[in-house]
Amino acid sequence: MILVCGEALFDMFAAETADGFTFEARAAGSPFNVAVGLSRLGAEAGLCTGVSIDFLGDKLVARLAEEGVATTYLSRMDRPTTTAYVSLGPDGSATYAFYGEGAADRSLPLGTDIDLTGVTALHFGSYSFVVGETADLYLATMKRAAGSAFISYDPNIRPTVEPDMAVWRQRQAAAAPHCDLIKMSDEDAGFLFPGAALDDIAARLLNEGAGAVAFTLGAEGAVIHAPGLRETAAPKAIEVVDTVGAGDSFQAAFLAKLLTGRSAGAGVPSHEALCEAMRYGVAASAVTCSRAGADLPRAADMSA
Repeated sequence: MILVCGEALFDMFAAETADGFTFEARAAGSPFNVAVGLSRLGAEAGLCTGVSIDFLGDKLVARLAEEGVATTYLSRMDRPTTTAYVSLGPDGSATYAFYGEGAADRSLPLGTDIDLTGVTALHFGSYSFVVGETADLYLATMKRAAGSAFISYDPNIRPTVEPDMAVWRQRQAAAAPHCDLIKMSDEDAGFLFPGAALDDIAARLLNEGAGAVAFTLGAEGAVIHAPGLRETAAPKAIEVVDTVGAGDSFQAAFLAKLLTGRSAGAGVPSHEALCEAMRYGVAASAVTCSRAGADLPRAADMSA
């Protein structure tokens, strides 16, 4: 089981009309997408988060079940569901406005019992790792699992949720010593370490204790660093529809390729395994960018 810890919400895609906007709602959230992406690629995955008892929460639970993601780690509560309003730029890039103060996905209290029996890997990420008691719960869970399970972290920074970059830096620093993998976009690297070269950032994170560091580079693909390793991978040429979910696709595919069939405490992945996982992640991102929204690939899409 790969257990993903983080938010679940609805993305609201705007379409302008003569007198306003219409919206298309899609189940989303970076950790939600990663859990779905893992399941679509054949990995056993679960999502740990708070989910509202409202009709939107019902839809999120149903969608996870439909995708084969374990729902036993969800905590239903009488809190609202986060919504994120999405605007797409001419190049397909997305900007977000989040509305989720007091929402369920950031309201899991410290002390919540998360059963890690059978969990061989955990992935953490995005704003639920930096806001409220849920952030403290996830960090405590990360520390508890470190050493016995593979730990992955993606800051997936959302300045409209937490604008203070010092908070994100503090959380990244607290996470790094416990992580077997830190993955972040080059944009997020710029938020956390303004003006620093990616190679220097990777060296810093490895020195802080991370086992490997992967950066996604948009149209340029990705680069991975580990002690004694620096390797890049470029995507094949595609016609980009939009970039929504591209980073989540990379994350899900990377973990699925690296961890499927891996036992708990299996040790440090080889350089070959890390590079193979990176190439698979880049290919998955390209598939997602070739279609609208966070429509992550299935295994059949990857062999086409």
